[in-house]
Amino acid sequence: MLRAFSIWLFCIRLSLTMPSLAMESQPELWIESNYPQAPWENITLWCRSPSQLSRKFLLLKDKTEMTWISPSFKTFQVSFPIGPLTESNTGLYRCCYWKETGWSKPSKVLELEAPGQLPKPIFWIQAETPPLSGCNVNILCHGWLQDLVFMLFKEGYAEPVEYQVPTGTMAIFSIDNLTPENEGVYICRTHIQMLPTLWSEPSNPLKLVVAGLYPKPTLTAYPGHIMAPGEDLSLRCQGPIYGMAFALMKLEDLEKSFYHKKSIKNEAYFFFRSLKIHDAGHYVCFYYDGSYRGSLLSDVLEIWVTDTFPKTWLLAQPSPVVPTGQNVSLQCRGPINGVGLALYKKGEDKPLQFLDSASINDNKSFILNNVTLSDAGIYNCHYLLTWKTSIRIAPHHTVELVVVDKPPKPSLSASSSTVYKLGKAISLQCRVSHPVLEFCLEWEEKAAFQKFSVNGDSIISNVEGKGTGTYSCSYHREAHHNIWGLQRSEPLKLMRPAGLHTWNYVLNEALRLSLIVQLVALLVILLWVRWKCRRLRIREAWLLGTAQGVTMLFIVTALLCCGLCNGVLTEETEIIMPTPKPELWAETNFPLAPWKNLTLWCRSPSGSTKEFVLLKDGTGWIATRPASEQVRAAFPLGALTQSHTGSYHCHSWEEMAVSEPSEALELVGTDILPKPVLSASPPIRGQELQIQCKGWLAGLGFALYKEGEQEPVQQLGAVGREAFFTIRRMEEKDEGNYSCRTHTERHPFKWSEPSEPLELVIKEMYPKPFFKTWHSPVVTPGARVTFNCSTPQQHMSFILYKDGSEIASSDRSWASPGASSAHFLIISVGIGDGGNYSCRYYDFAVWSEPSDAVELVVTEFYPKPTLLAQPGPVVLPGEDVTLHCQGAFQDMRFALLRQGTQVPLQFQSVSGNSADFLLHTISTEDSGNYSCIYYETTMSNRGSYLSMPLMIWVTDTFPKPSLFAEPSSVVPMGQSVTLWCQGPVHGVGYILHKEGEAASAQLWGSTSNDGAFSITSMSGASTGRYSCCYHPEWTSPIKIQPSNTLELIVTGLLPKPNLLAQPGPMVAPGENMTLRCEGELPDSTFVLLKEGTQEPLEQQKPSGYRADFWMPVVRSEDSGVYSCVYYLDSAPFAASNHSDSLQIWVTDKPPKPSLSAWPSTVFKLGKDITLQCRGPLPGVEFVLEHEGEEAPQQFSEDGDFVISNVEGKGIGNYSCSYRLQASPDIWSEPSDPLELVGAAGPAAQECTVGNIVRSSLIVVVVIALGVVLAIEWKKWPRLRTRGSETDGRDHTIALEECNQEEEPDTTTNSPSSASRDISVELPVQL
Repeated sequence: MLRAFSIWLFCIRLSLTMPSLAMESQPELWIESNYPQAPWENITLWCRSPSQLSRKFLLLKDKTEMTWISPSFKTFQVSFPIGPLTESNTGLYRCCYWKETGWSKPSKVLELEAPGQLPKPIFWIQAETPPLSGCNVNILCHGWLQDLVFMLFKEGYAEPVEYQVPTGTMAIFSIDNLTPENEGVYICRTHIQMLPTLWSEPSNPLKLVVAGLYPKPTLTAYPGHIMAPGEDLSLRCQGPIYGMAFALMKLEDLEKSFYHKKSIKNEAYFFFRSLKIHDAGHYVCFYYDGSYRGSLLSDVLEIWVTDTFPKTWLLAQPSPVVPTGQNVSLQCRGPINGVGLALYKKGEDKPLQFLDSASINDNKSFILNNVTLSDAGIYNCHYLLTWKTSIRIAPHHTVELVVVDKPPKPSLSASSSTVYKLGKAISLQCRVSHPVLEFCLEWEEKAAFQKFSVNGDSIISNVEGKGTGTYSCSYHREAHHNIWGLQRSEPLKLMRPAGLHTWNYVLNEALRLSLIVQLVALLVILLWVRWKCRRLRIREAWLLGTAQGVTMLFIVTALLCCGLCNGVLTEETEIIMPTPKPELWAETNFPLAPWKNLTLWCRSPSGSTKEFVLLKDGTGWIATRPASEQVRAAFPLGALTQSHTGSYHCHSWEEMAVSEPSEALELVGTDILPKPVLSASPPIRGQELQIQCKGWLAGLGFALYKEGEQEPVQQLGAVGREAFFTIRRMEEKDEGNYSCRTHTERHPFKWSEPSEPLELVIKEMYPKPFFKTWHSPVVTPGARVTFNCSTPQQHMSFILYKDGSEIASSDRSWASPGASSAHFLIISVGIGDGGNYSCRYYDFAVWSEPSDAVELVVTEFYPKPTLLAQPGPVVLPGEDVTLHCQGAFQDMRFALLRQGTQVPLQFQSVSGNSADFLLHTISTEDSGNYSCIYYETTMSNRGSYLSMPLMIWVTDTFPKPSLFAEPSSVVPMGQSVTLWCQGPVHGVGYILHKEGEAASAQLWGSTSNDGAFSITSMSGASTGRYSCCYHPEWTSPIKIQPSNTLELIVTGLLPKPNLLAQPGPMVAPGENMTLRCEGELPDSTFVLLKEGTQEPLEQQKPSGYRADFWMPVVRSEDSGVYSCVYYLDSAPFAASNHSDSLQIWVTDKPPKPSLSAWPSTVFKLGKDITLQCRGPLPGVEFVLEHEGEEAPQQFSEDGDFVISNVEGKGIGNYSCSYRLQASPDIWSEPSDPLELVGAAGPAAQECTVGNIVRSSLIVVVVIALGVVLAIEWKKWPRLRTRGSETDGRDHTIALEECNQEEEPDTTTNSPSSASRDISVELPVQL
């Protein structure tokens, strides 16, 4: 009786739509035997894991280890041979399989009794809903052997009420529309099909009781369902019937939170003394009689245990800005149900209006009718309790109601600038202080121009200068969507760069003009110097120096100009990534006394690190270590002594840079742990704050202290090298100086020095900015990433942070009014660029709150994970599905992505190597391809490759798979063939059915989208009609559709037929064709096949010996190689040999033939050449043509033509073509030309003549060059003397000109001058 009640309670538990713990799936154990009439003669036990591969399987007998098997490769199932069943083999058997975390849960118990008896089946119930009247219940019977007959018996009936012959080891007996008549005790028995006298022992009895026979009770809470911790609570369950037993359940924990009360009256009280936080939850109750006939469940009652009421929110409809005389609805809602609400106005003590819980359930709101200017103000709403409690009321969200005589004026601004730039558009933003239905943008220069927008943003392009002009915007309201606002924004003028003389524009134009002027000046100087001193060769050095100086001046000015132009026009700030800071920590193999053996580790987040350097006290280079594959290095210190005390930090070296130093690790001596480091983000009033304490060693405890208090304010156990202390709600009382200490895990504790104090002060801040990436934050190496940080505040400067460190900044812009924003750009992402990015903005004195962090993950560093769906990838709408992402490494963070969305759907940080993502109550919109990645958060978010996409189907019917044979469904005798069952659903097994056979071939656990069923040697027993369907490994009510039917035919058992084409094997497109297949036996079925297709094209069953396959209006796609087979009706699927292949051509012109020569294309003395013309079609006549002759040379049916070279007449180009004998008017295209030559043919003569001409030209050029050189050689002495005279004369003239320029009225009698005069007057010797 108690077993029946527990089953009923289990069904109730299944029906509750509350999250439950994931139960571990059991392996399946069953028996196979090759003696179907006497299975105990040879027994083999099989064990199969439910969802994953394994390398170890364990068989248990009577709760002790019997044997284990480790196959050479991972598999789903293994066999344990037992052999003949004897007395020593009898007992209770179970099996397990090895998982990453250890052995799995054992399978159900298999009891082997004495030989000659079948194992006792096991019997249990499965219900999708509580066993109420009218619901469906499944009773499962597991018989351990396959192909058994299962019988269901009910107490009081001699004959079985139902029997089944399933293909597996389990039968499912369904009871639809459950009624009280179905109550009773049931058992299950099995027997062998071919031996009906051999029965198994009866299963354990199972009593089925119909629940819900009594009306549901009511559950109430006294004094109320919202209480503070430490207060008392009483839950009252009342029903209409006296003398019943009552039960109370907490839905979040059914097993531990289950209370019984036997009451004389029709009610029971359940008392909770001094409530705890964990007592909060959802409760239901019911009552039952002595036969465990139960009532319906009561309505769910939610109990809140909290010290502060959760916030309520208030929303004004249609808008918080309304004109006088309009009605306003103030909608107040909160997370707590069953409590009334009160509306308050700032400045007034008493509430204005009340709403009870029934009105709230009907979605009623507070109404302000015909508002006036006196109704303007700040409103909020509170919970209205009817009982006393010590719960504090937290500040609530408020709504400021603005009552105006006329609607407010909107504002119009440009996103970046009001000046068009080359190739760029301008975004105009129309804004107003309250919600509106739609915005309208108007252009004054064009009356018909209007742009409508819901969010107020409009893109204006400047194609051919047509976007300039004056713009304004207006709006219409939600309450009166047909009336546009009377207020328009101030006009905004958009201009071209040439039409707006701003300071930036003037500066750019002035710089460009200065470049042109300097270039012209440079050219003028060069021309003047060239003209003034064109004969003075000694001034060439000065001239060169002047030109270089002016050129350098020009280049420097141009570079300055380019820099200034860049500064003016830059719109994106490029992020110059610093070399990432490494991480330093310590490890020891003495957790209770770490100083006995200490090793320092340094790890870099950059994959290009070549070497690590450890420094002590900032100066001493104590050691260097090359980077390992994990990009880290170890520095053993050994036993810690006084000489080791000091401050340590490390650097990482790359090819061209050295990183910033790591955070300092201070060793202060023996018996004292390293000093930790305490950090936290800026505290924000009313929000949660996490304080990080980094302790350098793993396995330590942490304690947080506040100045002025002796005891720690918080303590945490061993959680790794760092701990996070949480202040749930930051208030003024939490301000002060904090420090943290670490200690060993066991007593006596060894403590570290306190960390440096951290002051927490709440400061007034701007709201946090909006921070995002323009594309997905999950990127591949080399991708371009742009961060956008924006705020409605004007003229703000921005700072970009990575993992808490500042890496880039953008100064405020005064040029553009409206909201401020900054774009930070990473042109090419590297492996080390991943991390947690955030931004802040500030003005002269006030900072904003930090933005929400964006996790930038750089993929393709670790192996890709696997993604599986549990229970399966096909689920019903409204159900839950868990996506299991299995990675390759421990302590990673996992992210779930969906195709078509930029931001990951969920994140999870786990200590193992896998994560489960729950998709709750999915709908058809959730169908799609999902993938996952994992990445490490301590090493620049280096991530894995994306997993293979997993398609999730949200439907009530499996998609239909397709079945085909490879290479064909018509297979010769003895050859192999593979039947492929393909479908779009991944991760689901397939089952293959053959018509007329009960057994089916199964393919379990297929992880691809196709299932292969191989037939190694085709025979007559393998022929027949096949179909396949999905075979999910989970219990699901989703309908399964069979695939198409495939007929598998074996050939080679009858004489081959003949295949003919009428009117011929070549037809023009659009014509009709008939393929005739003639066999040797009557009453046959003929099958037409085409090479390259896996299915037969057509089947016919004529009355005679032949079948005509009519092909109307053929197309070019019908061309190909055809064949046919036939089989007798008395022996279906045992077909003849293939007919000879028939090539069919669908074309206007036959394909061109090929022409070749034998033995070669060169005539030899006294020998002929045979030209062979070959075509693809039979029944043709060939013709040979000789270039230069009008009439054809020869005709031939076999395509061979003999050519002789009498008097040189056989030399030349030949081609051939053919025509069909059935259609003599249709000729093929000519073949490619073939040239026949003599022993010294035209080609050889042409080559010889060409070589002679080229050689003659070379000789002529060489002779002409020699003559020119000889003439120049003879002129050389004369030119040299003449050059000396000219040089002397030029020097004299130049010196005289320079003397006249320096001293025009005096003469110079210097020795150098005289010597030069004498040299001019000397005769020149020849």
